[in-house]
Amino acid sequence: MKERNYILLVLAHVLIGALIYNFPQFSKVYGLSILILGIYFVIKNGNRGNEVLYVSAYLVGSEVFLRMTGGNILYEFSKYGVMAFLFLGMYYSGFSKNAIPFWIYLLLLFPGIIVATETLNLKSDLRTSLAFNISGPACLGVAAIYNYNRKILFSQLNNILLAMGLPIIATTMYLILYTPELKTILTSTGSNLETSGGFGPNQVATLLGIGMFIFFSRLVLESKTKLMFALNLIIIFNISYRGLVTFSRGGMITGLLMILILIFFLYKNTRGEGKYKLNILLVLFLLGFAFTWVYTSNQTGGLIDKRYANQDATGKVKESQFTGREEILDSEIDAFLDSPVFGIGVAKGLEIREEKTGGEIITSHNEVSRTFAEHGTLGIMALLIVFLTPIFLYLDNKQNIYMFCFLVFWLLTINHAAMRIAAPAFVYSLSLLKVYMDE
Repeated sequence: MKERNYILLVLAHVLIGALIYNFPQFSKVYGLSILILGIYFVIKNGNRGNEVLYVSAYLVGSEVFLRMTGGNILYEFSKYGVMAFLFLGMYYSGFSKNAIPFWIYLLLLFPGIIVATETLNLKSDLRTSLAFNISGPACLGVAAIYNYNRKILFSQLNNILLAMGLPIIATTMYLILYTPELKTILTSTGSNLETSGGFGPNQVATLLGIGMFIFFSRLVLESKTKLMFALNLIIIFNISYRGLVTFSRGGMITGLLMILILIFFLYKNTRGEGKYKLNILLVLFLLGFAFTWVYTSNQTGGLIDKRYANQDATGKVKESQFTGREEILDSEIDAFLDSPVFGIGVAKGLEIREEKTGGEIITSHNEVSRTFAEHGTLGIMALLIVFLTPIFLYLDNKQNIYMFCFLVFWLLTINHAAMRIAAPAFVYSLSLLKVYMDE
């Protein structure tokens, strides 16, 4: 991508973030524009260049921002939108006949739905309950079928990631304008709504974490000039800082691990002068990251240090490292042991916890244990298909240097944020692409 076009895209999304902050009603226009322009873009080109992946990536990147600002047509619009665009892509471009593992994956989820129709109480809204819990896995299955062994150039994959990253820039700009002076609002080390746009810090940090990774990859692989390097470094600093001050750790730790995995593969595949240049880039990045942490620590009065050390505001180590999520995990393991074959049924775990707490709604943050509980042994088989398939494909696809980054993002994200957003499903599916380096 030309430098001028890249700068214009970045500035346009800074402007979008500022516009939506100052004119909240513009969020609905923005959300609707993504859908309309996306359909036009795909149909006009007949998906000859996998346009559905660019549109889907943009939907994924904008999902949390649109939820935060009330711009989504439906709360789960992005998941359904991704599936709809990928089905459109299959219509134009087909899909691999070897994607059988993911047809099996989707079939393994059906018994849990059938069990739910028998086990959920009549007072539950069956359709809503099932949709909330199954839309994420369904999105993963559809995205995986579309992307399975689909041939793509490395430069195209980087542009798909950029399409996901651009709305994260808009999100970051919105957070800059939305967040009050930190020292006036921070009193504890818990996740903070005021620093995450008034929306769920877990989901916000998850998207900022993947944004941090996307622009690090561009810093190292796509910064051809000093101006581009400086611009990407500034973007990473702002995204990282905004992610840290949400005080939600999962997304930021995941983003950092993705960066470390990418660094490992870059070192493994770089020789001679390229490795020397990579060393310089990494030193500059590490200095930038260290500055970001020190700056964040200063702005939060040291609370961020205590948060990542699992301490409260007084410096006392918290009893729970996972903010009480161990209790949910224990209840889901018990549910699996009670119904180990077909599980207790989709959404039944939430209903059981609601009954035990006298009406308190406690959703699971862990997709792995939820799948065990609600789908039983069939769920374990489904998760093994998802985990092992990209690893087997990698044996014949070593040029997808992002593969393990994408797989780790999916695995870690579903362990702290379940599949409430489309990101883990779509990003995972990118690990299945057959990537070719540009000539």
